[in-house]
Amino acid sequence: MNTLIATTSPLNSLISTLKKAFQKNYVSHSLKEKKSVEAYDLWAESYDVQPGDLMLDMDEEVFTALLSEINIAGKQIADIGCGTGRHWPKLLQSNPAGITSFDVSAGMLRRLEQKFPGAKTNQVTDNRFSDTRNAAYDAIISTLTVSHIENMEETLAAWSRILKYNSDIIITDFHPNVLAYGVKRTFQHNKANIAIENFVHYVYDIESILINNGFRIVNKIEKRIDESVKHYYEAKNALAVYEKFKDARIIYGIHLKRTDDLK
Repeated sequence: MNTLIATTSPLNSLISTLKKAFQKNYVSHSLKEKKSVEAYDLWAESYDVQPGDLMLDMDEEVFTALLSEINIAGKQIADIGCGTGRHWPKLLQSNPAGITSFDVSAGMLRRLEQKFPGAKTNQVTDNRFSDTRNAAYDAIISTLTVSHIENMEETLAAWSRILKYNSDIIITDFHPNVLAYGVKRTFQHNKANIAIENFVHYVYDIESILINNGFRIVNKIEKRIDESVKHYYEAKNALAVYEKFKDARIIYGIHLKRTDDLK
């Protein structure tokens, strides 16, 4: 749903943020922090224009690998934290019965509707998904979103309720370690640097809540700063920064399933 990097000079923004974060003194008086709804409404118009974004590329790789583990053909999918529908082309290629988009930002949902006329969209106003019936979906995908949610236990209980018994959940997000160090997701709007409010949820806590709701872990992936992304740094003459932060965990993804077959 979002990225750490400003839309101009993505890698430089990533480098700057990581450097400050890992030194544990990430304080920027030029950053204005906003809550998710306001921030993503501002970002909606420019969100899709982020070429060469390391974080989005990492997330795409993780999501693609996890999605390949489930068959969504003929299934009802809930995309929670859908943003502008970044993953919809890939999802539509698999011929689901339907995709329902959920997001807190009306601006993001409007952009999705412009890109995919007739899309079914829902603006999220509470953690409980009160307007959604029980067992409505076969799978939930949620990418780069969960750290914007404050009450994770209430939210994941609601996700479990709106899923059928035999169902899947795919979650990706910024690794909680970098968020715990103070990394902010930022973008530029009218020449101002905007940071988006985050909450740190450790992966094992998310897994524990979902296990208590009948799910089991199928797969977990972590993306690090390693040789596979070295070319991003080479392109910006930033190999010294690459060496300093090599092996830092940046993006994670988990796939969980609820089914009799796992009992």
